[in-house]
Amino acid sequence: MENCLLRVLLVSMLSAHSSHASSRLTNGNAAATRGDINRTVPDYVTRYAPLVWLHSEDLFRPSDILQHVRHTTPMVRMESIAIAGLPELDLDNLALLNTQLDSSAVALTANDDITALPAWLFGETPDESGRLHNATSCIVIIVESAEGSSDDVDAFYFYFYSYNRGANITQVLAPIKSLIEDGLEDGMHFGDHVGDWEHNMVRFRNGQPTGIYYSQHSDGSAYDWDDTALSKDDDRPLVYSAYGSHANYVSPGGHVHDSVLRDYCDAGQLWDPVSSAYFYHFDPVTSQLTRMFPSGSQEESNFTSFLYFSGLWGDFQYPDDNPRQWTVPYFGLKRYVSGPTGPTTKQLVRKGLFPDHREKKSWIQWGVGVFMSLYPCCLRGWRVWVSGTIFIVIFVATVFGIGYAVKRCRFRKRGYKKVDDGEDIPLNNMEDMEDREDREVGEDREDVAMHHTDADQR
Repeated sequence: MENCLLRVLLVSMLSAHSSHASSRLTNGNAAATRGDINRTVPDYVTRYAPLVWLHSEDLFRPSDILQHVRHTTPMVRMESIAIAGLPELDLDNLALLNTQLDSSAVALTANDDITALPAWLFGETPDESGRLHNATSCIVIIVESAEGSSDDVDAFYFYFYSYNRGANITQVLAPIKSLIEDGLEDGMHFGDHVGDWEHNMVRFRNGQPTGIYYSQHSDGSAYDWDDTALSKDDDRPLVYSAYGSHANYVSPGGHVHDSVLRDYCDAGQLWDPVSSAYFYHFDPVTSQLTRMFPSGSQEESNFTSFLYFSGLWGDFQYPDDNPRQWTVPYFGLKRYVSGPTGPTTKQLVRKGLFPDHREKKSWIQWGVGVFMSLYPCCLRGWRVWVSGTIFIVIFVATVFGIGYAVKRCRFRKRGYKKVDDGEDIPLNNMEDMEDREDREVGEDREDVAMHHTDADQR
């Protein structure tokens, strides 16, 4: 009975959201995203959708979102929770966790030991045409300009993987590599986590693409649509998904991130994400989501509840005393970190291609960045001795220069000199005083000489 009531309540809530959004789409102007009551996806959203090249050696492929939910259990800081009447979780009711618990602490935790790499973590490999047949791993969210312009539209293409494999020692650049390699087991990766959301964002104006954003770890990169660095296939931008991390790049090869780690990309397996995707409209004012459907497709369930879930899509970071956990020497990086939050937390409303509020770097990241920028030219091999000598010379010269400047400053500030009679005599009068003393001494000597002469005459 409780299960039925919860389902009725949830369906009612979602129906209200859907009706409100549909009314807004219907009552709006003729802009493509506001469409008609059928909530049809604008053609240009799929026409210019990115194509993703998965790395040839990456074991962790795009994953079905529903299967991921079914292989996890909601936990709070690795502790099981009991919620009376909670139905089996799926994409239509996952947001129930927001109302039952402190959702910021809820993590969809793997039912299996992830160190054993259960089969569901590997996802599905696309066929030769790039299609997935047993998984829906892409979410497309369409956002109109928050400033009310119907001409500017952002289309977010989110890609889901059940597992993110972080870097290993072969991906760490010298000389940082030599500092940590003794503290890591052979082949050990760090920064692994369950659940992985990556995305591209394409900005459109009047149905034509003007730029694209690529998500990469805690940051990303952006390009104008006519940038020569951007490669396309039939006007669809190509995205290269990095080995293990699934960070998105504009070209194959090696890409350095966070100053010291290298991602690897290649044209291994093509994936067409929008061939099997859920589409939504996001209202930038109310933050409400409305399910949309490609032209000619059959409307199905709303499937919006899972996007409102505000917890973590993977295990919470294991504590240090957990036997699965490991800490990278000196830098404090963990072998396993917490899973990510969902698409609606990725700043869907933006002024530019980049998120308006980019993640700030820690002092360690800044320090490593400065060190790595100086290393090739100033700190590698014999260069460190030259740089050290130059630094010492500059330091000594600076110290002496400061000392001399302080002494001159003190001398100027004194301005006068004390004499025995207590009078203050300006320094610029000292020469006159010395001349007067010399004349007085000379006169005394003449008096003495005259005195001796008079005595001789007598």
